[in-house]
Amino acid sequence: SGTLLVQVPRDREGSFEPKLITKGQRRLKGFDDKVLSLYARGLTARDIQSHIREIYDVEITPDLVSRITDSVMDDVRDWQSRTLDKVYPIVYFDGMVVKVKEDGVYRNRTVHLALAINIQGHKEVLGMWMTRNEGAKFWMSVVNELKLRGVEDIVIAAVDGLKGFPEAIEAVFAQTVVQTCVVHMIRSSTRLVSWKNRRALIKDLKPVYKAITENVALEALDDFEAKWGKQYPSVVSSWRNNWLRISPFFEFSAEIRTAIYTTNPIESLNRQLRKATKTRGAFPTDGSVQKLMWMVIDNLSKKWVHPKHHWDTTLQQLAIHFPGRIPLELYSAPNG
Repeated sequence: SGTLLVQVPRDREGSFEPKLITKGQRRLKGFDDKVLSLYARGLTARDIQSHIREIYDVEITPDLVSRITDSVMDDVRDWQSRTLDKVYPIVYFDGMVVKVKEDGVYRNRTVHLALAINIQGHKEVLGMWMTRNEGAKFWMSVVNELKLRGVEDIVIAAVDGLKGFPEAIEAVFAQTVVQTCVVHMIRSSTRLVSWKNRRALIKDLKPVYKAITENVALEALDDFEAKWGKQYPSVVSSWRNNWLRISPFFEFSAEIRTAIYTTNPIESLNRQLRKATKTRGAFPTDGSVQKLMWMVIDNLSKKWVHPKHHWDTTLQQLAIHFPGRIPLELYSAPNG
């Protein structure tokens, strides 16, 4: 019905704050969080694009998804370089393999992980490190980094059967008791056993690692050798040659044995990480691996709010077994 004059007020001092769409805002509030949540559950950028289109009838590009997920890289770097506790009663070390594109070819990368049980009995991932192959030399650099970030003592370290790994840990933390994972030991020592004999052989190994004392375990190993030694001498020699690294858990109570004789806690973490990575097949960069794994770990750590079962008893036993190394004054019981 005519011309309408609109007078826009000028905000010379920059004091006006819009409420509906804030200054510099390009996306709806909470949108980035939804994208990050979907990404952390293993969806690719194109999967998220399709999901957003179906649910909200909104078209976004894979590049937008990448920019949103890249925003967590500062958090990843801060997390990887954070100061750690001085003492960790138990630390599990393990690696998992992913594929990353390099020079147009997808190659294997090993993601090295360190999962600790802290003084409060809570799980805590200390960091993740990537290299082409898992090796004792690289693990030594990982352990050195932990020391530089404030770790003064690792009481017990549970590791797989990688050659040279225990020595790498002891070179940095001389007092650490290094326990080789019994499950890894069984797997590695029975690789050449025929399928028809494998189940029976593993059953006969059970009295060795389930023994009440080390002496009883050695007697069971003698019985095992008498039955299987001629047919599979390599299995017997493998256990005897590695006995120094297999046997430390016999010194402890049932609660501590259960916690250290296998690397199951970190294997469980690896399974959760593989759920998120298996849908991709391969990653374009190392950074894409790091941001996805960090988001998965961040989500999992929010659920790790309860200490391990009977942790107060376990901690007291560790304090008695390792006098002066467990700072009990830092422990806070769950009931306060």
